[in-house]
Amino acid sequence: MSESTELFRRARDFLVANREDYAAAYAGFAWPRPTHFNFATDWFDAGLCASHPDAAALTVVEEDGTSASFTFAELADASQRLAAWLGARGVGRGTRVLVLLGNQVELWEVTLAVMRLGAVIIPATTMLTADDLADRIARAGARVVVARADVAPRVPDTGEGLVRVAVGGTLEGWLDYEAGRSYPDLFEPDGPTPAGDPLLVYFTSGTTARPKMVEHSQVSYPIGHLSTMYWIGLREGDVHLNLSSPGWAKHAWSCVFAPWIAGATTVVFNYARFDAAALLDVLVREGVTTFCAPPTVWRMLVLEDLGRWTTSVRELVSAGEPLNPEVIEAVRRAWGLTVRDGYGQTETTLQIVNSPGQVVKVGSMGRPAPGFVIDLVDPVTGELADDGEVCVRLGEARPVGLMTAYHADLGPDDDLNERATAGGRYHTGDIAHRDEDGYFTYVGRADDVFKSSDYRISPFELESVLIEHPAVAEAAVVPAPDPVRLAVPKAYVTLAPGYEESPALATEILAFSRERLAPYKRVRRLEFRVLPKTISGKIRRVELRAEEEARGGAVAPGEYREAPAGD
Repeated sequence: MSESTELFRRARDFLVANREDYAAAYAGFAWPRPTHFNFATDWFDAGLCASHPDAAALTVVEEDGTSASFTFAELADASQRLAAWLGARGVGRGTRVLVLLGNQVELWEVTLAVMRLGAVIIPATTMLTADDLADRIARAGARVVVARADVAPRVPDTGEGLVRVAVGGTLEGWLDYEAGRSYPDLFEPDGPTPAGDPLLVYFTSGTTARPKMVEHSQVSYPIGHLSTMYWIGLREGDVHLNLSSPGWAKHAWSCVFAPWIAGATTVVFNYARFDAAALLDVLVREGVTTFCAPPTVWRMLVLEDLGRWTTSVRELVSAGEPLNPEVIEAVRRAWGLTVRDGYGQTETTLQIVNSPGQVVKVGSMGRPAPGFVIDLVDPVTGELADDGEVCVRLGEARPVGLMTAYHADLGPDDDLNERATAGGRYHTGDIAHRDEDGYFTYVGRADDVFKSSDYRISPFELESVLIEHPAVAEAAVVPAPDPVRLAVPKAYVTLAPGYEESPALATEILAFSRERLAPYKRVRRLEFRVLPKTISGKIRRVELRAEEEARGGAVAPGEYREAPAGD
């Protein structure tokens, strides 16, 4: 076993041993900082395959209920052959590989193969358009594309030596993936992989601007997700199911790194259309012990009678956006388990956690994860405060689980990086409150928080109240121009199944919020509509704000307003 493997294993075992003792975990944890590290060879092979090669590493459950499992040894063999095959076609250290695959075994094989080569993975969703793909190939400098056969026709032929590999079909001008999987030779690395070499380039989801390119090193996600493993509460032998779409950072968090760091089985549910009851059946049938889903999924799950399903689940977590307290309480009533929120970004691993066995304050993201020092900085004064921007301390305290840098086209974005790391801290752009016990509560994106009558309004706080109404499936609150108050809160609402838009329902929802919010916070305007979202599923409040600003306070078609009355 190499020194890198041993350092990593010791850090992992420490967090597993202290999984329910937050104070000990936070005080005693130190990031392993090896000079060389390759997750595929130094951990997947030397750690997982060496200790339990025949255990299930991955189970893919299809929409029709059929499933297939693959052991650590099987994935190691397939990825070694694929790496040797790609290497024979010029793929090597630093080569950038765009990956367009769904929840299929080939995605995990490719991920491991590219790691082995020291190449760079550019994960992408299969929903991207031809223009999106051309942009990503150009901006990221991709030289290889591995795509599902039905997606391949959207990939442009740049005519610049682009290597194109099709999965699931034979296409003219494309290499056949099956030839790589059955290649006779196994990959042999030409030397150790420097820890600082790039491994991943992610395009952010672009909720407020053009997607940024985020680069991660050979350690920032592979070792950095020790914090994510700790948050979930994973341990060896667990069966972990995470609902995320391939191409986004959360998929790598909880479908690759966190479970495989622990030595757990990754289960994915490969569905085209979400069905809450079918997902719950999978939880039971696959013996899932740890489960992670975004808030949108949790909101749909609690519409079911959860008590009908007797599961083996021990840990429940949610990430992506803050989870509303009433949803947490609904799950607790049904299963006697608390959904634990956590906070991180594409740029980082889990920064703030509600860890296993700890008191969970409903609505709170928790406390800093082991290995992270979190400051709240007043955006105006730059001073430390209990209400401010979430910032990660750098210098000697810099966590391993932080990106290398933002990139412009094929190079560092010096201006953006300088702003993001001003004052010796990484600035997340998110606003939070810290209470007397050190728990952080999300307030909103710095760009989303607004003033009304000189009061600061957090959209998330108002949305959490609105979604308690049974008719409200989703809500987004933005400022609407107002001649007296500068701006007033306006809610865009998507109705739950079984409800229809009407003036009476609008009046009822406005009254419902009025009873539960202080006068300066209350929602004064409402419009029913399907909310605009990024392709990763996050609400684009920036689009709604732009509509309101363009309207200049005029009444929108279909908009309902609070009846004139005293405050």
